[in-house]
Amino acid sequence: MFNRLTGRKKALAGCFILFLLFIILSACSGDESGRSDSAGAPAPISILAPLHFPQTPSAELIAEIERLTGTQLDITWVPEGVYTDKMNTALTTGSLGKVTFVKFTDYNPVKNMIRSGAFWEIGPYLAEFPNLSQLNAAILGQTSVDGGIYGLYTERPASRQGIIIRKDWLEKLHLSPPGTLEELYEVMKQFTTNDPDGNGKADTLGLVDRNDLVYGVFKTLSSYFGTPNNWKIEDGQFIPEFATPEYMDTMNFMRKLYKEGIINRDFALTSKEVQRDKFIRGTAGIFIGSMTDVQRLSIEAKAINPKAELTLINRIKGPDGYKVWSIPKYNGLYLFSRKAIATEQELKQVLGFFDRTMDEDVAGLMAYGFEGRHYKLDGEGKVILPEETSQLRVYEVNPLNSLMIADVGNTHIKEVAQKEQLTALADQLSRDNEQFLVDDPTVSLTSPTYDEKNAELSAIIVDATYNYILGNIDAAGFAGEVEKWHASGGSLIIQEYGEAEGKAREGEE
Repeated sequence: MFNRLTGRKKALAGCFILFLLFIILSACSGDESGRSDSAGAPAPISILAPLHFPQTPSAELIAEIERLTGTQLDITWVPEGVYTDKMNTALTTGSLGKVTFVKFTDYNPVKNMIRSGAFWEIGPYLAEFPNLSQLNAAILGQTSVDGGIYGLYTERPASRQGIIIRKDWLEKLHLSPPGTLEELYEVMKQFTTNDPDGNGKADTLGLVDRNDLVYGVFKTLSSYFGTPNNWKIEDGQFIPEFATPEYMDTMNFMRKLYKEGIINRDFALTSKEVQRDKFIRGTAGIFIGSMTDVQRLSIEAKAINPKAELTLINRIKGPDGYKVWSIPKYNGLYLFSRKAIATEQELKQVLGFFDRTMDEDVAGLMAYGFEGRHYKLDGEGKVILPEETSQLRVYEVNPLNSLMIADVGNTHIKEVAQKEQLTALADQLSRDNEQFLVDDPTVSLTSPTYDEKNAELSAIIVDATYNYILGNIDAAGFAGEVEKWHASGGSLIIQEYGEAEGKAREGEE
């Protein structure tokens, strides 16, 4: 069963075996400079970007962005659920375009390719651009590799994680929104057994999940139990999250949900698209993940059942109070291929495009769309995002958000005076999350073994976690897999993080 599940992990590990071939291929690419064509038009800027929505953005918006920036854009939009696979294929085959998005969760394995010279170091060029020169130095520092800056970051709040729940189901069953883990379980159970949709059939689930331990249910639920964010430091020793009692508590909770039929039976093999479909069609009453998905999910759910109502919860009290895992305020980076970008002049052209996207006119198009069609302005020039054009924005504008760099800190973007109620609530609760964030203590540290072997090592733990939840192994079996992780390189990672943290402490003294 899990040979299929770990295919992506094996593909990721394969990129390390093949990266030398990538560099050889890169050396042979002298003919592929994307210079201006014979008519003097700018060369296309090829970009591999994730697609978080059902369809690609409006062609009219893309055309206007090209006009304003003086570029030709050749964007390959890849659904987020398969993005890592597609990116790995491009990495291992040496078929990258000029610009490639790398998710935060995929960044460490790619660092070896950065060190091998596969991507441009862009740090020395940022000062030449009015907007790029103003990027957040702290975030750039978090993304650096051996002191060099290689990517333009896509900025995100530290944590947007929470619970999207069917408000109408709560009301139908006379239930209050859950505020503790015990209450969360009880609501999930009632959603499964008590006919919340009122059709007289036993056809509902409390929770729908997908085959992703990070952005699916598990990691957010795990943080409610008090699990550390990837690592914790105890008595000067680095301990991986899966070696903690809280991680086991989370697995036991999920195992109970699976055994009692409260979660979809095929969750370990379910894609994000299928997970979303089950939720909007009323198969399940709870979706755990990014709260900013709520507006789109509401639109799609109401299209099927106009009575469907959603709401959000971000505070679930666990044994240690309120906790939620965080990212270091960026969710990915755009990297620049040395194979596809042959000269400094071409690199500056591409960087110039991203610099231009931070200006008010282009950033406004990417964030809000066309005035009059997608949004309005109030008397003070602030943006109004009406409920009645919400669906248009979801389908035509919102996919462009993936291209926006440093948008949270971009002061050129017009302020929003009024937005959809659910979107405003998601923003409010994301800000509230910052009161109880759980940070990863290794974000600024380097472990060469982690960078090289984490793909294959994490596959051991991913398989063990799913197999434990499904009842295929017991606690002793899981402990055996953790020992396998240690023996396969995990112990060396722990040692290297300890050494790196010690050096960082010495540097601060």
